Amino acid sequence: MRFERALLIYNGNAGKKDMKQALGLSVPILSSHISNLMIMPTQRINHAKEICEQYGSEIDLVIILGGDGTVHECINGLSNLDHRPMIGILPAGTCNDFSRSLMVDQDIATAAEQIIHGKSMPVDILKVDDHYCLNFWGTGLIAETSNNIRQTEKHHLGKISYMLSAIRTMKDMDPFHYVLDIDGERKEGEALLIIAINGNYIGTRKLPFQAISYNDGLADVFIIKHTNMTLLKELFTTDITILNNEIIQEMDHYSGKSITIHTQEKQDADMDGEVYTKTPSHINVLKHHLQVLIPN
Repeated sequence: MRFERALLIYNGNAGKKDMKQALGLSVPILSSHISNLMIMPTQRINHAKEICEQYGSEIDLVIILGGDGTVHECINGLSNLDHRPMIGILPAGTCNDFSRSLMVDQDIATAAEQIIHGKSMPVDILKVDDHYCLNFWGTGLIAETSNNIRQTEKHHLGKISYMLSAIRTMKDMDPFHYVLDIDGERKEGEALLIIAINGNYIGTRKLPFQAISYNDGLADVFIIKHTNMTLLKELFTTDITILNNEIIQEMDHYSGKSITIHTQEKQDADMDGEVYTKTPSHINVLKHHLQVLIPN
């Protein structure tokens, strides 16, 4: 697959040494197969979104070199366009969760080769009010865990910082009341976490749920009523969507295209690891809204 015009966006705020190395590994591979490769660093929050809005309609391929936050910004810049270019991801962040769902190699040079020789795959997008996300939307424990991450821990410990933050957060979390409307069906109760999932990974951990697919036109909603470290471990190793066991008593699972979540008090909402909105939230699944490159 050959592209005439491509734009490589990279996180200009990432470590200079690491990003210079990533560019050195990927650009020679990409430029040898792309006639016109434009390279642009981000300079501020939401700059990747602005770049995609400005150039996305004019190019054939957007290559995102960065982590989940950079991917999230780009998705929000591309999803409103009438002409949406192909997307390739070069994983250069802490978790790189959606790239893992696409089975993109976590080695930059190999990922660049996979972009050049890859094949197109449609993916769904979750439209959340006026925003978009690719991997997940969540409120409760997952949003508070993101809020409570200490940047020094994230810098030195990477993905382990998310687990440390979750442990701290669980001690102070109280259940909240929710009302969920999913394709016209109403659900109500108490929860510590509500998450609508499109991808198969969170925090580099593969979710065991066979029901989840990033291109089936549905979001899978999981409601966790109570939690502790033992339960969280079970949730990452047991597929409650196909098995009947005691975990189901602590967790509800639904799937649908149109989902509205109300909480008794406003709750922070996390989209792909970025916390900047609050409940209530309306999620609409846009089936096959974007095309991405996956390994051939």
